[in-house]
Amino acid sequence: MIERTLPASPAPAPTPPTGRIRLLGQVMDLVTPGQVLDHVAEAVAAGRRSVVANHNLNSLNLVRDQAAMRAFYGSADLVQIDSTPLIAFGRMLGHPVSRAHRSTYLDWRDAFWRRAAERGWRVFYLGGTAKVGAEAVRRLSALYPGARVGSASGYFDPENAWANGDVLKLIAAFRPDVLMVGMGMPRQEAWIARNLSALPACVILNVGAAFDYEAGVQKAAPRWMGRAGIEWLYRLAHDPRRLFRRYCIEPWRLAGPALADIGAALSRGRGQTPSRVLNQSTKAGTPRSIGVEGR
Repeated sequence: MIERTLPASPAPAPTPPTGRIRLLGQVMDLVTPGQVLDHVAEAVAAGRRSVVANHNLNSLNLVRDQAAMRAFYGSADLVQIDSTPLIAFGRMLGHPVSRAHRSTYLDWRDAFWRRAAERGWRVFYLGGTAKVGAEAVRRLSALYPGARVGSASGYFDPENAWANGDVLKLIAAFRPDVLMVGMGMPRQEAWIARNLSALPACVILNVGAAFDYEAGVQKAAPRWMGRAGIEWLYRLAHDPRRLFRRYCIEPWRLAGPALADIGAALSRGRGQTPSRVLNQSTKAGTPRSIGVEGR
């Protein structure tokens, strides 16, 4: 039984300022969910490989310690802001960021699948168990029959050349327009960074437990909680043992970069406009094309 009903398409929102900013030592793009989907569509139409990443407090901690995470974000063409607290912090520093710039899979999932169905995209998901993947494919195929959806289990040893090679062959044979990798952070980012050159020319996204939601084995928080910045409370209440450290302890490790950002903002002087939008031609990760939402 298909439980999720299709929501009405939202009216196009005004396009906010776009650009690239630096928060807590990392670059992020001022893009709305609609602009992310326009970027995906443009890359698919061009047959171009494009890595679309996202940053939240967990990733900002991991990228400080792990070379594979730094390599992944260094390869990203677009970096979404997946955190309302990050947006609030950016606003406090004077960056031109708003709640419209919060963007992650759960924010654009329905719009993505509608567009995938309309354009006949081939979407492959790598992650989770084979059973969860099969159920998610079944539900998505019923809801969005124009999309071609495939999946493979994420439970393999990426260090085993034979096992990893078999996964790469499955992906190549499917010929995806979009590849979603959902093996949990930082495993999914490390796998993408290590195998990027062997992947087909497609859009590649790190999406965590996306198909767990689509298969109905994990329930997403109401989107108003995400917009209000308290989605973490919902997730913590449902999985306190796994998430207590992530949400209640690890953010304190970002106190140093946060104080550095605040100091830099204060040094600019009150009432002055900060040089907050970075040159978009710089890497790590250049947003090659940021479209106009609602196109």
